[in-house]
Amino acid sequence: MRNTLLVTSTALVVGALTGLAGQASAASTTTTFSVDAGPLGVTAPSNSALGSAAPGSTASASLGSVTVNDTRASITGSWTATVVSSAFTTGTATANETIPATAVKYWSGAATGTTGLGVFTPGQLTSLLAVTIDTAQTAFGRAVAVGNSSATWAPTVTVTIPTTAVSGTYSGTITHSVA
Repeated sequence: MRNTLLVTSTALVVGALTGLAGQASAASTTTTFSVDAGPLGVTAPSNSALGSAAPGSTASASLGSVTVNDTRASITGSWTATVVSSAFTTGTATANETIPATAVKYWSGAATGTTGLGVFTPGQLTSLLAVTIDTAQTAFGRAVAVGNSSATWAPTVTVTIPTTAVSGTYSGTITHSVA
């Protein structure tokens, strides 16, 4: 009789456990968050010196590092950086104290660093592709892009000094923009 009672007790315990499993429940919570979009910006050295050169020759040097930083977190994060130069002047900016922007050439060279996904393309990979920057020219670009990115390059600037230029320290502005 003990064996029969033991079998019956086991059957009651299994039946009780099976009944508890049928009473399980679940609760779902819809959870949201935002991914913040930041700006698209460009930084460049505030000052740069190209050295010195005689009339009829060229002054040439690296401008320093230029960086585009794209924190827009965009599904289509393409951008194009452009560059343009003003004339360079000294003294009172007379004709002989002015070197026109048409005498200023630029080449971006290859990227010195990039982050993010996309195709990064220099405006002018080599000095043979240098462009006159009296009007806005492409300096660098990013295409086939998604999410945040950055690109840095160290462009070279060359100024052809007219034979009529007078001595002095000439200054002008080279402006990078990005859109």
